[in-house]
Amino acid sequence: QVHLVESGGGVVQPGGSLKLSCASTVLTLPSHAVGWFRQAPGGEREGVSCINPGDAYTYYRDSVKGRFTISRDDAKNTFYLQMDSLKPEDTAVYYCAAAGSNCPPNGRPYEYRYWGQGTQVTVSS
Repeated sequence: QVHLVESGGGVVQPGGSLKLSCASTVLTLPSHAVGWFRQAPGGEREGVSCINPGDAYTYYRDSVKGRFTISRDDAKNTFYLQMDSLKPEDTAVYYCAAAGSNCPPNGRPYEYRYWGQGTQVTVSS
């Protein structure tokens, strides 16, 4: 069963922007901490950002701070990742995920129970 569905990936030039969306018809997302991961070819899946229910807490990995913004629209049961000032090293498959009621302290993939299928983001001139 597909719990989360991403959209918004694509190809963009360095310095450009993309906005990823993640929605669910199965989960009540306002009850979950939700986040974004990415995996580059040959690399491990790494946590990018996480947001708690009610927007009380957000996390960003150091390399995206000041460039990426996570947000959620509970009325639409959807959350987002706004990515600005994109760099070639941001190129990866991006996955959305849902955990329990708080962003997991270690931010590891195994701490998230529900996953989307991924969307490709390519930053290239």
